[in-house]
Order: sequence, then C-alpha cells, then structure tokens
Amino acid sequence: QVQLVESGGGLVQAGGSLRLSCTVSRTIFSINAVGWYRQAPGKQRELVASISSNSTINYLDSVKGRFTISRDNAKKTVSLQMNALKPEDTGVYYCKATYWGFDYWGQGTQVTVSS
Repeated sequence: QVQLVESGGGLVQAGGSLRLSCTVSRTIFSINAVGWYRQAPGKQRELVASISSNSTINYLDSVKGRFTISRDNAKKTVSLQMNALKPEDTGVYYCKATYWGFDYWGQGTQVTVSS
C-alpha cells in the first residue's frame, strides 16, 4: 500500500502563488506515476499535472506555463508549484500515486483563489 499526505493549500488572491506538496510513504522510484488532480464544486475531477517514474511530465493545457510539477526522491515528495493563479484554479487538489496497477489517493487540500 501507499499512503499520501498533501499540504500547502490555502487562500490566495488572483495572480498569487502556492506550493503544494505530496509526501509518499514509499520510495518515489517504486511508484509508477504521481499526479495532482483537482475538483471544483459541481465539476468532475481532472488531472492537473503528472510525473512518471522515468520523469515524463504532463500538464493540463490551462496550467501550462504557470504550474510546475517536481519531485524530491530523498524527501519522497512530489510538489506542484502554482504561479499566476486564477479564480478558475479553485478546488480541492488531490495527489494520486499509481503503484503496481493500483491507485492511491491523498485526502485532498483546498485551494481558493479570490478575484
């Protein structure tokens, strides 16, 4: 099994920045991929950014150039640096790890961007 703990959410004004962190209970090298997802009220959960074990990175089109996903193998964390935040970035952000074909989710962290 894999346990995930997110941190770093909060309230920020439009144009501001936040950094989310996902701490993983297993070594990053053993995880197939880690992704950050978000879910806004009344909307489906969507993939924001992901990083695979071979460092392949993908971003949602609307966050390209503003968000950066990275990992620290020693600290077993995957971070999401979010800059130039917009009100439409508001939602609960979840970290997901895929390990041996199974998906594991964190508890989520709220991000609210005020206009």
